Amino acid sequence: MLRALKRLIPKKFRKQKTVIPLVRLQGVIQAGGSQFRPALNIANVEDLLEKAFDMKKAPAVAISINSPGGSPVQSRAIFNRIRELAAEKEKKVLVFVEDVAASGGYLIALAGDEIIADPTSIVGSIGVISGGFGFPELLRKIGVERRVYTSGENKSVLDPFQPEKQSDIDHLKSLQHDVHQIFIGMVKARRGAKLSDNPDLFSGLFWSGGKGLELGLVDGIGDMMAELKKRYGDKVEIEKIEASRGFLGRFISSEKSGMGIGAGLANGLVETAEERAWWSRYGL
Repeated sequence: MLRALKRLIPKKFRKQKTVIPLVRLQGVIQAGGSQFRPALNIANVEDLLEKAFDMKKAPAVAISINSPGGSPVQSRAIFNRIRELAAEKEKKVLVFVEDVAASGGYLIALAGDEIIADPTSIVGSIGVISGGFGFPELLRKIGVERRVYTSGENKSVLDPFQPEKQSDIDHLKSLQHDVHQIFIGMVKARRGAKLSDNPDLFSGLFWSGGKGLELGLVDGIGDMMAELKKRYGDKVEIEKIEASRGFLGRFISSEKSGMGIGAGLANGLVETAEERAWWSRYGL
């Protein structure tokens, strides 16, 4: 309403402000999600990105990232969409790191023409990880026999209820290597000569924002508002681009999707625990 009223005032009497759209990318990167724990993925952020880049008078789009990583596929999809829109709309992309931009979170940050972090932010973790548990001894102790029938000799690769096979481990590591090389290639392509020759750069280690600047992982240290004022003047204004949620959207029952409220909450608790495990890798 206020924005509409401002348009009625003749331009010469309006205060000239530079408006920078801001899209905040928060959380573990994964497909799916639920109404209890929305996920960070291309399906959930594409409309927000398009809305931000559609602001014609904005000289840049600000993207705030706070993510410990997750799906490499979703990370690359978000990265690619940001770069596509930046080229199409001819806008600069400024990425601001909050607590952490690690692993897939850092991969998305690479979409920025510049990356600015807080000195206490965590950046990096350029690697690939897979985790799980094995329970073959537990089954034996409680008197349960595991029975698996497959068509295809490798269909039960990494079954947690069977003893590990070296061939399974080798296959997983080969897959991880392929993904890791793609990640490394993206970092080199986007950061180029800015990168240091530190041998640990692509080892999966992570660093503070200050150290990340030394290593060439980020371009500057600072906070969003101060940085935008320095670039666009004291009258710069941030416009947060957020998903609209109507009255019904906020209160719709999960029973509409065939899931009871209790089951939905239970799934939400599991998702919360899994997300917490991602954040805990970085001491957060």
